[in-house]
Amino acid sequence: MTELKKQLYQMFILGLDGGSCKQALEQGLGGVIFFSKDIQSPQQFKGLIAELKKSALIPPFMSIDQEGGRVERTENIHGGKKYLSAKFAYEKGLNYLETQTIEIAKELKSYGINLNFAPCIDTNTNPKNPIIGERAFSSNPDEVIEGEKVVSKCYKNYGIIPCVKHFPGHGDADTDSHLTLPEIDLPLNEMEKTHIKTFAIAIQNGADMVMAAHLHCTCFEKEVIPASLSKTAISYLRDELKFDGVIISDDMVMKGVAGFGEVEACEMGIKAGLNMFIYRNSEAKTVDLIEQIYKKAQTDEVLRNNIQKSYEKIIKLKAKYNL
Repeated sequence: MTELKKQLYQMFILGLDGGSCKQALEQGLGGVIFFSKDIQSPQQFKGLIAELKKSALIPPFMSIDQEGGRVERTENIHGGKKYLSAKFAYEKGLNYLETQTIEIAKELKSYGINLNFAPCIDTNTNPKNPIIGERAFSSNPDEVIEGEKVVSKCYKNYGIIPCVKHFPGHGDADTDSHLTLPEIDLPLNEMEKTHIKTFAIAIQNGADMVMAAHLHCTCFEKEVIPASLSKTAISYLRDELKFDGVIISDDMVMKGVAGFGEVEACEMGIKAGLNMFIYRNSEAKTVDLIEQIYKKAQTDEVLRNNIQKSYEKIIKLKAKYNL
């Protein structure tokens, strides 16, 4: 297998649905994402993670969306007991938030998880927001910043990489990016004051990974392009906010990005400066998509260079957390 192919596979995190995950891990897949249906008991889940790690050419990110409340993947294990969502945990005070996050971190660590797609640092300014709501700490950016600091620190203390999301801020959306591409029509200075501010401070505090949202932000693109695939939005993250870590897309199976063509969307993302992609499945067509990009990269220098740069960032992050 060529070095370039291995580097490209590192840029993807796939789910188990579809059955090609093990085969992709053997090729150098960057990581696996787990959902509720994959997690039946602590023993079974630990065993599953250990088994998958054995197949991997390069130590993988073992990842999950475990925010608490509405977005919680270990519900089958807890017999219905739920952690509180960010809003309600934050409202109970920073001590409560810290205690709960330590509990989540210890639990995830015990299974072998090393990456959590949390905290959600959107500022929930739109009361009609169908997707964020209680997943946000607050509708006040300064309170979101306070919550993020506590949560990220707890995860890092337990060797779990926190991924802050959803840049540049999903809080003002009035539609769900799982179903369509929301438009955020705010001027840049308004975005910076309320929505981007939380990311700017998280980055100053040492965030290692940022998730880019499938949102059309008119302050970055006049054309209908999601921030996740926008060179302008991603360059802003690098150049203005001085973020040097890993930028990962939200799930690429979401309708907010589906209209761009699968191979084309990934190609756009890589050329825009995205470092990793999440696919909730590992169907044959998802693996085929990686192979198609590999073919293109052999003759496309920009694609090839960006794959190499992304690989370096991913490996650097894995080394930092001793994966």
